[in-house]
Amino acid sequence: MNAAELCKLIEEGEGAAIEFKRKFSSPKKIAKEMIAFANSKGGSILFGVDDNRKIVGIESEKSELELIDTAARFFCEPEIHYRTEIVPIKNSDVVVIQIPESKTKPHKLIDDGDKDTSRVYIRYNDKSVIASKETVNLLKHSYNNDTPLVISLGDNEKALLTFLEENGQITVKGFKKLTNISERRASRLLVNLVRAGVIRHHRINNSEFFTLI
Repeated sequence: MNAAELCKLIEEGEGAAIEFKRKFSSPKKIAKEMIAFANSKGGSILFGVDDNRKIVGIESEKSELELIDTAARFFCEPEIHYRTEIVPIKNSDVVVIQIPESKTKPHKLIDDGDKDTSRVYIRYNDKSVIASKETVNLLKHSYNNDTPLVISLGDNEKALLTFLEENGQITVKGFKKLTNISERRASRLLVNLVRAGVIRHHRINNSEFFTLI
């Protein structure tokens, strides 16, 4: 990446595939951003760029790269793979970390070394947000090369499809109430129907719901 390409990237501003960091904050916070990109469609983190798109540069390339490596290796489970570029621009250096979409989703943030308290993040617009249980389960199968999931439609599934035809969308809690089943079972059935290509999963702001394809 050259300076002109970097300037163009900065002008586009933060979004689903771009995050600006004025400086390195902590391995845990950077790991969260890396995880969100890896669990989504990939993206880049620019160190040395302020939120208002001002280029401020970095103080120490070696220090920044070591801390980024620590974040990827010790705060992400499984480890995040990434590429690094140092781009000179306007008498400053910007570190560009490129995180490709992962084939080993979901990645989790390790909190104080305890995997049981780890969290899964995804990228939503220009934010890294905690993934729902349904999203986590869908991530597990996002690179599944097995034969497509085949399911049979029981009474609960049929009730769901009828409801969606009449109302357009439903949440996990709504499906639970509609069929009088546990929330865990409702979540599992919805995820299986998404995997089978019967319904679609959506996220808008903090709301998640399902619709017909």
